[in-house]
Amino acid sequence: MKRIILFLFAAIAFSVFYLLFSASPQIKNTNPIGDNIICFGDSLTYGTGAGPGMNYPSQLSQMINKDVINAGIPGDTTQSALNRLDKDVLSKSPRIVLVTLGGNDLKNRANKEEAFHRLKTIIESIQARGALVIVGGIDLPFFGKGYGQSYKRVCNETGAVLIPNIYKGILGKEELMSDPIHPNSTGYTIMARHFYKAIKPYL
Repeated sequence: MKRIILFLFAAIAFSVFYLLFSASPQIKNTNPIGDNIICFGDSLTYGTGAGPGMNYPSQLSQMINKDVINAGIPGDTTQSALNRLDKDVLSKSPRIVLVTLGGNDLKNRANKEEAFHRLKTIIESIQARGALVIVGGIDLPFFGKGYGQSYKRVCNETGAVLIPNIYKGILGKEELMSDPIHPNSTGYTIMARHFYKAIKPYL
């Protein structure tokens, strides 16, 4: 009898633990206010390596048939992005903001905890305006330094939508890359599809 009771207790405890810790995080601002869709980030947003009109924000704009603002700057880190956040995002009536940041922090060997603290500040500042945030994460095998898990943690904490790896299906395929880091036009098409899948439920 005692064994049965202990077994039942363990099963209940496991069920409670599972419900608490494995449930999908609640997305914040699923009915966003504001006027504009803004892509905010680094060279992957700007479109380094893409042909004219083939960066991912331009291709995404065609997919959703809505205007999209490209606020990408090559070389941007979480620090430089935070410095221009008000001018390039918060002052432009954001409705949905798609963020690609962190790659240059990784490349520059910035302190990871500080980088993701800044990313969290960026996300929460945008959400405070009533906008939905979608984060394009980077999860590189061997060289990722745990960034994949850090993106997941920050998005869980803030309620941002996460694309776990915007390079999925692109990185390492010579026919889709313009250089070892940046996609070509066809690669950006795949990236735009990742963002399209994430943004579609909230349009």
